[in-house]
Amino acid sequence: MRRSGQLVSLAVVAAALTLGLAGCAAADQATGAAAGPAEATGPELTGELTVFAAASLGAAFDELATQFEARHPFLDVLPISYDGSSTLATQLVEGAPADVFASADESNMRKVVDAGLASGPDLFASNTLVIAVPAGNPGRIASIDDLADPDLTVVLCAPEVPCGAASGTLLDDNGVTVTPASLEQNVNAVVAKVAAGEADAGLVYATDVLGRDDLEAVVAAGAADVVNHYPIVALESAANRPAADAFVAFVLSDDGRAVLDARGFGAP
Repeated sequence: MRRSGQLVSLAVVAAALTLGLAGCAAADQATGAAAGPAEATGPELTGELTVFAAASLGAAFDELATQFEARHPFLDVLPISYDGSSTLATQLVEGAPADVFASADESNMRKVVDAGLASGPDLFASNTLVIAVPAGNPGRIASIDDLADPDLTVVLCAPEVPCGAASGTLLDDNGVTVTPASLEQNVNAVVAKVAAGEADAGLVYATDVLGRDDLEAVVAAGAADVVNHYPIVALESAANRPAADAFVAFVLSDDGRAVLDARGFGAP
């Protein structure tokens, strides 16, 4: 009888273990359904990540970097280097170290690719121009034709900068000739001068005016036809290639797209 009792006890224990394992499996499945994004799987990312990005990406990429670091707590995204894409491309070709490059146009990305520093960049966003004026529009600018008025102070991006190349195309398309008070090396400099009241107007990206109370946007005829497409790439010489690849994947992901959408960037 004692042996029989032991057998019954063992059977009860076995049944309990089976139920317990089944419960654990169910819990694992539930956890798996709520698992994080693909870029958070695999070996944990560590070290530092260096990103070069077009000046117009400042607010969006700062937010993307913050979210990316939150997903990878052992990784440090260094303060992002923002400048005109032409300046950044030149720095990279001359040997500046970076892991990721995001350009505001394809021509400056091509310089980096042609130099053998990267291959297969992906487009991730687009942008168009607006006429930025100080709040209240003291120059009473109503259209792109008004920028030809010699009594107005207009600032533009330099021709080699993506926003400058796009500005030249837009002005040519409208048959407008502008004598700018200055030609700036990145769009942030144009934004700063207009916001400070040092200029009556400047051509900048729509995303540069969005959400600001010191600037207003005037729609420029034909602006929808002059579109800048933004490419991003992990550089071949990246010191932290796993992190570089993961960051690019994050920017291209649905979560990255949500950040870019909120900042006014169009689809690539």
